[in-house]
Amino acid sequence: MSKFWSESVRELKPYVPGEQPQDTQYIKLNTNENPYPPSPRVLARIKDLADENLRRYPDPNGIELRDTIADYFGLQRNNIFVGNGSDEILALAFYALLKQQQPLLFSDITYSFYDVYCNFFGIRYQQIPLTEDFRIAPEDYLRPNGGIILANPNALTGRFLELAQIENLLNQNNESAVLVDEAYIDFGGQSAVPLIEQFPNLLVVQTLSKSRSLAGLRVGFAVGDDPLIEGLERAKNSFNSYPLDRLALAGASEAIRDDAYFNDTRRKVIATRKQVTAELEKLDFKVIPSRANFICIRHQHANAADLYRQLKARGILVRYFSAPRVNNYLRVTIGTDAEMQTFLNTLNELLPD
Repeated sequence: MSKFWSESVRELKPYVPGEQPQDTQYIKLNTNENPYPPSPRVLARIKDLADENLRRYPDPNGIELRDTIADYFGLQRNNIFVGNGSDEILALAFYALLKQQQPLLFSDITYSFYDVYCNFFGIRYQQIPLTEDFRIAPEDYLRPNGGIILANPNALTGRFLELAQIENLLNQNNESAVLVDEAYIDFGGQSAVPLIEQFPNLLVVQTLSKSRSLAGLRVGFAVGDDPLIEGLERAKNSFNSYPLDRLALAGASEAIRDDAYFNDTRRKVIATRKQVTAELEKLDFKVIPSRANFICIRHQHANAADLYRQLKARGILVRYFSAPRVNNYLRVTIGTDAEMQTFLNTLNELLPD
């Protein structure tokens, strides 16, 4: 702690990201990265633009990327906002849309950045418990609020809230913004984007980090009614007018356009998830039903923290959370078939007979 820190910084409890080891080779199943490389078209486009024009500022409005996303969803440019990963967009949305007099509502088990943002921006919030089997119960959110944020599929459990349930919630909650965080939507869920034309209070946030293999490029986008997008733009232009660089804008545009590659890789992840889930259940694991590129698992007899340490010692990284209700679960990213077979073989060696 430094004497030069502000009081606000002293009180912060920052988000803790998954391990990114620099010195040892691991099978990384801990940060929900895509096991497959980006589209070759993305890499070719980035190489073409790595030239002398990098001395110029990028387009502050991200017009090419916004138009590409708008075409993909059958919308207009003014329905699209782009930013430096979905995390930045979420932060801007917390400040621009969710900082209200009434408390913000979100699940007690979800993406742990949500309460970090609330503390950072001074936003009151209430955490709504998931059901006993880790489902979001929309009826529990029908109370006075300054906004609602739902991770769908949920960021820790992988459970998916059906679109009809989101629509019902929106029908009964039209006085505050509802943000649906769809970081993992492409691995088996149905996006809420089609609802934005019906509900002016709905903002949908997605990322290119997961299903389009661009975690290292840091690109996200939001889809919503014009006034919501304008609110994000006002916040962005008061903080950083150039959040996306020239290469990121071009690479992301190409990733959206290469729909065939996108669908091929996500189908592989879905198929591997299904196969690994079946194998884990044979090993006496409880696996929470997932529509994400990860699974949340608990063994009937082995301790999760012990398994996490033992797997790490054998060169396999998974994610362990010590929070109540999930402190005997491991979150495991879906890797390639070969990586997941090594994971399963290692578990076979570690588990008690």
